[in-house]
Amino acid sequence: MNKKLNGRSTGFSLVELMIAVIIMGLLTAIALPIYMKFEKQISGNDAVAFLTATSQKLEEYYALHSTYPATLSEIGIEEPALDPWGNPYQYMPIDIKPPPKTGKIRRDKNMNPLNTDFDLYSSGPDGRTQTQLTANFARDDIVRAGNGSYIGTAQDF
Repeated sequence: MNKKLNGRSTGFSLVELMIAVIIMGLLTAIALPIYMKFEKQISGNDAVAFLTATSQKLEEYYALHSTYPATLSEIGIEEPALDPWGNPYQYMPIDIKPPPKTGKIRRDKNMNPLNTDFDLYSSGPDGRTQTQLTANFARDDIVRAGNGSYIGTAQDF
């Protein structure tokens, strides 16, 4: 709706509207990658917090029973516990009798086991993983390693 004021139009011209749309597009192009990076960081932090709290509960269970539970439900975590990306967290007790098959135990770049007590990890944003941390599908996993001395992304371990 253009109104005339002293012989001039008072509405927005097509050029002005196009400039406004271009500016909004540029702002979106700048803000979206920053938001995506922030969202990825928050999801990773949520997974680290879950692994830390769950590790603590597992250690408390071990202190009382001298063994690790067979499942996370034994320490009050409803299964399947889902990571921020909708994939189930993976748990495998290692320091139990009989011990698990060694082929299922996750390994670092030197093929040493990540943990000797239990394995607890998220398969990360891609939802895929592999036994050795240096493998392509395992690099984005959120892992607990060194019997709890490290909790974070596999590629940073």
